[in-house]
Amino acid sequence: MNHALRRAMANAKMTENQLAEVCGVDAKTVGRWITEPNRVPHARHRWVACEALGEEETALWPNAIRSALGSGPDREIVQVFPYRSAAPASLWRSLVTKTQRDLLFAGYTNYFLWLEQANLAGALRRKAENGCRVRFLIGDPDSPVTAAREAEEGVPLTLSTRIAVTLNELEKLRDVSTIEGRFETGHVNLSVFRFDDEMIVTPILARRVGHDSPMMHLRRRQADGMFDRFAAHVEELWSRGREIREVRSDGEA
Repeated sequence: MNHALRRAMANAKMTENQLAEVCGVDAKTVGRWITEPNRVPHARHRWVACEALGEEETALWPNAIRSALGSGPDREIVQVFPYRSAAPASLWRSLVTKTQRDLLFAGYTNYFLWLEQANLAGALRRKAENGCRVRFLIGDPDSPVTAAREAEEGVPLTLSTRIAVTLNELEKLRDVSTIEGRFETGHVNLSVFRFDDEMIVTPILARRVGHDSPMMHLRRRQADGMFDRFAAHVEELWSRGREIREVRSDGEA
């Protein structure tokens, strides 16, 4: 018997049918999660269930975490997806919600965040007001790098248009001085999103837009591991970036 899961459902006043509906599975499946302690749900179902129940994955399915964490360099890899679009929106929402110190969105456009996350602006405002550092590293819409990537993608919704959406959303948060934004182009083929000690990394494939590219969910477990390497990379790009507010106030972008 998975007593932790049964207790979490009781505390959340959630029935097997209700949890099944949230997770997109049959109620009998949830029943087996409870009665068969060695049964571990698929990762995407664990994430949704944990969010719905307000519990940590380590509390409900500790065996899943232990098996996912190896003893080698790959132990920082929590989960991988062949497409970014295959990752549940709840994963992103959970990561944003849990972050307390450092939120860094280094996608070239970050366009999809505003579409997939309800009231993202409100969440970012609350984070910043509670002392969390919030940063956006965005591609320069007027850069030749952006133009070249637009030509390679060949899609009607161009990079510069998607960047413009993010700039418009950030303008609405202009009064929050602790929400920062910079232009850079060094991450045109690699998106990095940091949430304290967790991270989403998406290498952008040739002729593919972001949602068609593979995605890794990392959690920091060691010094100079994968997490630290990607973090150092994006911090270097941040140090080279130009402040969005300064550039736009000068009329250059």
